[in-house]
Amino acid sequence: MAIMITSECINCGACEPECPNTAIYEGGANWVLGNDSHDAISTDTYYLVAEKCTECVGFHDAPQCAAVCPVDCCIADPNNVETKEQLDAKKEKLDQLGR
Repeated sequence: MAIMITSECINCGACEPECPNTAIYEGGANWVLGNDSHDAISTDTYYLVAEKCTECVGFHDAPQCAAVCPVDCCIADPNNVETKEQLDAKKEKLDQLGR
């Protein structure tokens, strides 16, 4: 399951540097996967790209964005439920693409 950043985000930026997959972006910033750039998902708050989120599997025991968020707005995304095996496979793919 990927993590999502809710509308309660206060734009503190604590989460972005903690993400080992560079899945978190400042509002308005285009996101990148491999050599491809994509339009920003949010213009108002930090956002997380589900295609890049592995819930820190392979890096940490728990999602680091949620651990550092002062307002608890980094939560499990019910629209992106994945098994540990799927998250491991996503991490491997991201490793190959260079995040």
